[in-house]
Amino acid sequence: MFFVVTMSHPDGDGWGQHVEAHVVYLKTLVAQGKLRASGPATGFPLRSGLLIFTVVDRAELDQLIAGDPFAKENLIANITIVAWDPLFGRFAEESSDSVK
Repeated sequence: MFFVVTMSHPDGDGWGQHVEAHVVYLKTLVAQGKLRASGPATGFPLRSGLLIFTVVDRAELDQLIAGDPFAKENLIANITIVAWDPLFGRFAEESSDSVK
């Protein structure tokens, strides 16, 4: 399953202190094939990122998010999680339509 996640973080000492560990964690998830793309998002009142995950289910996603250093340090001010079925484009071969 694909999930699109946005996370917002307050600026400040906490963000600066844990951003390196956060990036290392994300790169680990990329290497595992769980995190497919990630990067800064604009248009939010706080510093934000957009992440595209491919996981078995929502429970696995919740575990991965809980393992993020920003989550462990209570630095995620806002999070949205949307299940996504990419019928067109780069991930289309992995959509629900591709199994038909």
